[in-house]
Amino acid sequence: MESIARLRAAASALGDVDVSGWDDDTLHDHLEDLSKVLCALDTELSRVADAVRARGFRVAEPKAA
Repeated sequence: MESIARLRAAASALGDVDVSGWDDDTLHDHLEDLSKVLCALDTELSRVADAVRARGFRVAEPKAA
């Protein structure tokens, strides 16, 4: 399903982001944009999860193999 593939791609892209290597000046310079993007991501993730829950399904972390 294309939607699942797109969600996997988004998760993979996020996995490549590592702000721990940014110095404080860089983080400070990009904090407003970073905050906007993180809030937008949070909104969209909540929207998708809420839609699943509204259908009576549970969103749960996968069990460890």
